[in-house]
Amino acid sequence: MKNVAFRIEYDGTDFSGSQWQNNGRSVQGAIEAAWEQLTQERQRVTMSGRTDAGVHARGQVANVRTATELPFATIRRGLNAHLPEDAAVLEVWEADSEFHARHSAIRRDYRYLVDNSLTASPLLRNHVVHVPKPLDVVAMQAALMHLIGRHDFAALTVAAVEGSTVRTCYLAQCEAIEILGRPLLAIDVAANAFLQHMVRNIAGTVLQVGEGRMEPDAIPTILASRDRRKAGRTAPAHGLYLMSVTYPLDSGRLAPRDAREDIPL
Repeated sequence: MKNVAFRIEYDGTDFSGSQWQNNGRSVQGAIEAAWEQLTQERQRVTMSGRTDAGVHARGQVANVRTATELPFATIRRGLNAHLPEDAAVLEVWEADSEFHARHSAIRRDYRYLVDNSLTASPLLRNHVVHVPKPLDVVAMQAALMHLIGRHDFAALTVAAVEGSTVRTCYLAQCEAIEILGRPLLAIDVAANAFLQHMVRNIAGTVLQVGEGRMEPDAIPTILASRDRRKAGRTAPAHGLYLMSVTYPLDSGRLAPRDAREDIPL
């Protein structure tokens, strides 16, 4: 049995989430159905992490154990031939036998996109969040800096969580970018792992800072409180992207190249 891994891109607009579920259309369900059509194997595909309904991905990673002898290029083409148009396999490689898309990951990078123009773009309505109020980007960046390091993020997840809520944040920043000639604001956050709704709650809190409804220096107090009610709103799902997942260099064919290298997101 080989352990085959792949990098997946999808538009989350019409998916009920990434993980398989009894009711609703999931990315995992689409991948597993395509895999069975291609190989005649009914296998469970392991995803690197769960994304909510409406959340997009450029660098979701999955793995499956298989007896297929199909070449990797054929697997990629074959899966894409059977996948719906809002999902695609970008890369396929063989990982070592111990590789697990979720448990082997050491870093995950997310990006949240904000359109701060007066008028929302109809072309981007399902892929960026429109915030027409003026935003203080300097204050937002100051707030994000407080997140870097090892913290208890209980205040920035759902009300009840099983297990530890401590995570290590490696990157938290915002920068101006452009897509289709339109200026956008990108909020980038990277950590060893994320709690449910954590990035969306970070984005919602930082946007309140940008709107002048919260001071940047309030972030340490919010983290220390461990109280979800102290933080900002949960930002809408459709502005969020899973950009890349990083693995140790001894995880088989190593990690896929950084998904951010070749796209403007």
